[in-house]
Amino acid sequence: MNRQRTVFVTGATDGLGRALAHRLAADGATLILHGRDPDKLEDTANAIQQTQGGRRPHTVLADLSDLAQVRRLAADVRGMTDRLDVFVSNAGIGTGHPDRRTRQTSADGYELRFAVNYLAGFLLTLELLALLRKSAPARIVNVASLGQHPLDFTDLMIEHGYSGTRAYGQSKLAQIMSGFELAGRLPATEVTVNSLHPATFMPTKIVLDEVGHHIDSLDEGVAATCRLVADDALAGTTGRFFDRTRETKAHAQAYDAGARRELWQRSLELVDHPGID
Repeated sequence: MNRQRTVFVTGATDGLGRALAHRLAADGATLILHGRDPDKLEDTANAIQQTQGGRRPHTVLADLSDLAQVRRLAADVRGMTDRLDVFVSNAGIGTGHPDRRTRQTSADGYELRFAVNYLAGFLLTLELLALLRKSAPARIVNVASLGQHPLDFTDLMIEHGYSGTRAYGQSKLAQIMSGFELAGRLPATEVTVNSLHPATFMPTKIVLDEVGHHIDSLDEGVAATCRLVADDALAGTTGRFFDRTRETKAHAQAYDAGARRELWQRSLELVDHPGID
């Protein structure tokens, strides 16, 4: 990193998020780390402090399945820093296999994967946008997936024909679509918004629980994500989707302007937010 950045990472206590936090700390970033388990969050911050010569990350606690906690989380972040250079929306849950195959709902009554993987990051982005814009040039990085499923706007909460794979894929495509939409509403000189599939089946808790084996390494996922966080060559690059470090196409629905606008409006209603100026 060519300059010290303040970076906020959600889902920083396990897997990619934790490995990314260690890499960013080593590169000199000032970190704000989110987790929902206080013990894991404390352990992550302590480990980084010990390996990075005494610099301790800030920590913020919230369960992203509860939008009231998401709002408090954003307020906590705003209260601890006067600048935010990068927001990495990384926290998420998998398809639910092997043990939770049935449809679940969030504290707000929304389909759980849509709520945690998408709506929480959407609301956090809106709540932190003024701070990001004040810190321009800033970046938003959405950790998404190649596993995408088109959104059915007549059944966004998948009350019919539910499967964990469909729910996960819908939540990840929604991340990408809203990222494209937000990128089109913001000057790239202020905030860029990009999404990526960091790697395939990294050895994270979600993958090992659901798949039982890994393909790519955590280092590959960290490197791809760090590139979007810090590579000066990507200054001004916005509204893109990357497979690791290669720009690629998302599902065709992400390029449907009408579908993106509908998702944006429906999302504002679901999180009860007025939107951006």
